[in-house]
Amino acid sequence: MKKTQLILLSFCILTGLSAQNAIQIIEKVDANMSSKNRIVESEMIIHGKRNSRTITSRSYSVGDQKSFTEYLSPAREQGTKMLKLEDKLWIYSPSTDRTIQISGHLLRQSVMGSDLSYEDMMDDRKLTDVYDAILVGQDTVDGRKAFLLQLKAKVSDVAYDSRKIWVDTERFVPLKEELFAKSGQLLKRTTLSDVKKTQGRWFPTTMIYKDMLKQGDGTEFKILSMKFDQEIEEYLFTKAALKQ
Repeated sequence: MKKTQLILLSFCILTGLSAQNAIQIIEKVDANMSSKNRIVESEMIIHGKRNSRTITSRSYSVGDQKSFTEYLSPAREQGTKMLKLEDKLWIYSPSTDRTIQISGHLLRQSVMGSDLSYEDMMDDRKLTDVYDAILVGQDTVDGRKAFLLQLKAKVSDVAYDSRKIWVDTERFVPLKEELFAKSGQLLKRTTLSDVKKTQGRWFPTTMIYKDMLKQGDGTEFKILSMKFDQEIEEYLFTKAALKQ
């Protein structure tokens, strides 16, 4: 066998092993980050150019197909509700007593002036369902050893064509992410920290999102409480529940 053939064979073997290892890593990430259902109370701190504001909410979700969110404070946002059913999203505003559907390009708009879009809020699919992955190396994030993976979309209905993700080598949770457009432009950067063990799984409880295309110091998302595998009333996931 010629030297060039041996090099090519070795490269193919290493690439295959890298892909296999990467799949195993993101399967473990999915096991931590995805769940049958969950109830989350959180606060979102939006750091604008001049000041910051905090919005609190309670969310109920079942798999990646259903979610219901109610905003609790401040008074201006209190009573606003969002309902996601598969790929459809409705928002109820108590000030107008109207329910509107958000679809198409409107899903890329900011949620309440934050660095998160409606697309970000909606897409809760497992990484293994949406991306192919390759392990490209190891790094350190805030003193934690991390696998560095390159992810490439294998479905068309995804907000980010590719992403880099740094995964804690011991706890298998993301510590940092960079999200890219198909053109290769960096769109968003996320850092995840304050990792805690809840009901047998590791989960980051502080996430800082930065839209690289807008000004400001990003949006801080803090989980105040989280419960997995709870009994959630099916009625919540109906349009009628938005006005209750």
